[in-house]
Amino acid sequence: MKARKRISVSGIVQGVGFRPHVYRLAYRYGLSGHVRNTVAGVTIEVQGPDDTLGRFLRSLESEAPPLARIASLSVEEVACLPGTDFTIHRSEAGEHADTLIAPDIATCADCLRELLDPADRRYGYPFINCTNCGPRFTILKRIPYDRPNTSMAAFGMCAQCQAEYDDPFSRRFHAQPNACWNCGPQLAFLDAEGNAVGGDPLAQTIDFLKAGWIVAIKGLGGFHLCVDATQSAAVEELRRCKRRFEKPLAVMVPDVAQADSLCVVSEADRALLESPQRPIVLMRARSCSGLPESIAPRSPDLGIFLPYTPIQHLLFARGSFAALVMTSANLCEEPICIENDEAIDRLRGIADYFLSHDREILLRCDDSVVRNFQGRTTMLRRSRGFVPVPVTIERGLPGVLAVGGELKSAVCMTKGEHAFVGQHIGDLESLAAYQFFQESIAHLENILEWKPSLIAHDLHPGYLSTQWATQQQDVRTIPVQHHHAHIASCMAENQLAGRVIGVALDGTGYGTDGQVWGGEILIADFRGFERAAHLNYVPMPGGAQAIREPWRMAVAYLDHAGGNCLEEGLPFLGSIPAGHLEMVRRMAVQRIRSPLTSSCGRLFDAVAALIGLRTEVSFEAQAAIELEACCQDRMEDGEYCFFVQEGECRAIGTASLFEQILADLKHGVSQATISRRFHRGLLSTLADVIHRISLSTGIQDVCLSGGCFLNTHLTVGLDRLLRTEGLKVYTQSQVPCGDGGLSLGQAAIAGHLGDVSWR
Repeated sequence: MKARKRISVSGIVQGVGFRPHVYRLAYRYGLSGHVRNTVAGVTIEVQGPDDTLGRFLRSLESEAPPLARIASLSVEEVACLPGTDFTIHRSEAGEHADTLIAPDIATCADCLRELLDPADRRYGYPFINCTNCGPRFTILKRIPYDRPNTSMAAFGMCAQCQAEYDDPFSRRFHAQPNACWNCGPQLAFLDAEGNAVGGDPLAQTIDFLKAGWIVAIKGLGGFHLCVDATQSAAVEELRRCKRRFEKPLAVMVPDVAQADSLCVVSEADRALLESPQRPIVLMRARSCSGLPESIAPRSPDLGIFLPYTPIQHLLFARGSFAALVMTSANLCEEPICIENDEAIDRLRGIADYFLSHDREILLRCDDSVVRNFQGRTTMLRRSRGFVPVPVTIERGLPGVLAVGGELKSAVCMTKGEHAFVGQHIGDLESLAAYQFFQESIAHLENILEWKPSLIAHDLHPGYLSTQWATQQQDVRTIPVQHHHAHIASCMAENQLAGRVIGVALDGTGYGTDGQVWGGEILIADFRGFERAAHLNYVPMPGGAQAIREPWRMAVAYLDHAGGNCLEEGLPFLGSIPAGHLEMVRRMAVQRIRSPLTSSCGRLFDAVAALIGLRTEVSFEAQAAIELEACCQDRMEDGEYCFFVQEGECRAIGTASLFEQILADLKHGVSQATISRRFHRGLLSTLADVIHRISLSTGIQDVCLSGGCFLNTHLTVGLDRLLRTEGLKVYTQSQVPCGDGGLSLGQAAIAGHLGDVSWR
């Protein structure tokens, strides 16, 4: 018997070849009807014999395109209609948008093969794409995802491209960025002033890179600053011009084999490198890599990624580069450049030449950064390839806009059971970053066609994100404590609903008592928290200056330990003028411009400075990263003891810790051994305190969050100790555990507090 069914599909089903997939299935099974994009996803009406419709429905999901992600599928009976054709209808607009937008995806194997095939009409075309790859998020103005709503609207298709676009059996059927040499975007090579330079733009780029020049190359989500990674002088000049003096630079290589010659590449690393998202993957560098030390000074790791655009593939295929530095085109901590004129203006004095093009980038989207360690994938920066794929949360929430914190900023908007965490913005410490922050909010609202009913923000009154939130009219705002948000972020990602023991370790967060928190153990759910334990307070002499100069924290901790801890002969004292040392000590004692902090990040800074690793830093967490790097895994016995003061809120003391470190320094114990004993002692103390809290509360779920858990020794070690005690441990992989994931937690808390159905 014939029947007709209306099938509604939501998820990532636009711009990923889903309608061609439906058409081909209907053709295979001899069914009539139609398919169209809607603001809710895709709607299909299909008519035929009952048993055939059943096979169609099974194939619809089991054979879905590789980039599709079906979030929901509903079927209803409708009246049969005359006709035998199956057609693709024009997209509709109207109601609230519920469809999910695909992220930008790396060039697929089929397009790469055509790109490098001299017999193919798109041979060497630097904007080749199909329904399985290419730009999506960064070229989209609004939904539905159709060419008129993208930056490709400026390029009319030639007859051949139009024929492919209209052919349901073509890989480019309804591929919105479809183009070729005759009708699509084109490259241009420009000098530092923006004047066109004659010749083949790609060949010119290769020649100037080989000659040691800095070339700004326009990509998917912005420009990269590029130099030949094997040329030490070029790398050092790039650092000088960009004012990025020590922070590691990302390196792009042509393939996994080359990555393996530079780093130790595990199977999990290989999978990340070759994934459609193509993130930067942090891996342990080989000692014989042959790359200049200036790429990642004093770091045991390299950030490696593979080409993900046709332009990048062509650079390696024609230039035969072993490796290229590809770093964000900006001054340190500013947003990445996306517009041609903007790049020429902002990169004046940095880039010598520009490889540009005329396809507009509508939204900045930096490269994502991940790390795999012992089977765990950790997201350090969530952006290109992952945004705007949502995090699915445990229960639908009212519309919340969460604006994050100050550092590693990213915003989040909730819509039903989806939390859309936006792309990495960076530190909100400049006008350009603040404008990008506002652009990111406006773009999310636009593509989701959604206005928030609540705005969540950090407690800190000085954050630009907080000030923006509190200035909004006619929307309720909800302040959320920083470390509560960290724990809620981990809970939301893992779809937890009840109370948990939350361990939030980071550098800075405004506490409910007005002090700087950062070494916290909380008992928390989405509606509130209790502070169950924390690291003892110590002064931060000079406030933010103590972050830039870790030796100040070493002085504060040593003075806090009492006795004659601040005696001559300590490794770090040799580089500190005596007058400065005494001034900082007095500031700490008299609490002059010295807020109190319980920060775990500052504790790591103090230990790193004390043992002579780093007295000043040029980027966030540099001292802590170097302390982690020298903590080699060995089976040596020994760990430092911390004194825990019992009470309603336990205080974890550090005085004995520094006495033990001083004793080891006097006996010539190595930095590596001290680092290892410090890590082990901290882990043992945290695990013991958490276990005792679990026994007294009956809570067995433990969430680990905060930037300090980017330290793999901390995360893996604490996880192992807690699981040994029978506790369930939850960490994060979909969003960063640092401040890049803060907005997810803010949104979850505000959504629960603002939804009366939860009360």
